[in-house]
Amino acid sequence: MDRRICALIVAISGFALLASVAHATTHDFYKGKTVRIVVGFPPGDVFDLWARLFANHMGKQIPGNPEIIVQNMTGAGTMVAANYVHNVAKPDGLTLASIIRSLYFDQLVGRKEVQFDWSKFTWIGSPVQSELHMYMRTDAPYKTIEDIRMAAEPPKCGSQATGDTGYFLPKLFEETVGLKFRIVTGYPGGQDIDLAVERGEVQCRAMTIEAFFAREPFQTWRKTGFVRSVIQSGRKRDPKLPDVPTLYELMDQYKAPEESRRLATVILAAGVIGRPIIGSPGIPPDRVKILRDAYAKTLKDPEFLAEVKRRKFELDPTSGEELEALAKEVVAQPPEVIERMKKLLGM
Repeated sequence: MDRRICALIVAISGFALLASVAHATTHDFYKGKTVRIVVGFPPGDVFDLWARLFANHMGKQIPGNPEIIVQNMTGAGTMVAANYVHNVAKPDGLTLASIIRSLYFDQLVGRKEVQFDWSKFTWIGSPVQSELHMYMRTDAPYKTIEDIRMAAEPPKCGSQATGDTGYFLPKLFEETVGLKFRIVTGYPGGQDIDLAVERGEVQCRAMTIEAFFAREPFQTWRKTGFVRSVIQSGRKRDPKLPDVPTLYELMDQYKAPEESRRLATVILAAGVIGRPIIGSPGIPPDRVKILRDAYAKTLKDPEFLAEVKRRKFELDPTSGEELEALAKEVVAQPPEVIERMKKLLGM
């Protein structure tokens, strides 16, 4: 046999062997390992519940069937968890995280606490896109949108931090249509804000429509008429809130300028990001693919879907690839938008 042909056969065989070894190494990496999902919210928050749902079902979709556990790491509106996953956790695909969808605001406005680059996280996926709304105690003296606009004493809304929905949505309402709010920050989680509403410390909270219809105390509150929804963020009214005006309707009504509408677009992109599962920057591409594929398969798993239905969760997923592209887009804003955001966030 020609020596050149023999050499070619040997080379091809060598490449095939290397490919086979690489595939086996990738396939076996997660065997016997434990994957952590670091959740920047307290136990019982909807972000936490989603993370635990994936922890219960996603492991069987990963080659090697690793155990997946949840670790709550609260602080600074999930900033602590985000900084940890970005800078401390190894980029080996064994540490994931669930953080607030709007944390990129703090990067855009240059807060010193930010030690991450939003565009460099590894994006695995999000199970739901989250349109927002504001609920208010029914006994509060604000019966119409105009009452809120003209209030001598603005309603008090609770929030965790400036990157939290409870902060930025009321501020966006102020910037775009002139509503007035007094925002009380520093609550550890959403459930703490709800308790504050019950105690009368605050009167309102901005949050996802999904969570408002998925769990207590909101189911009881709606039945008893304790709270009512006053405004929602989507371009169209959610079927569950057919009588509640949208921000876009109000921007038309009050003739909001184009600059305000552009600001609303950047802010409300957080709704598309939803409840993301992310990983550290620099995870090897083969493991990123494994995790994204496992996430996608979990979304079709009958046992997972049955649990989603039982919990009355919505399912409107976004892929890791889509989130990666959006993450790069939202942090690439011109100076004028960033200046408007700084004003909105009180900087």
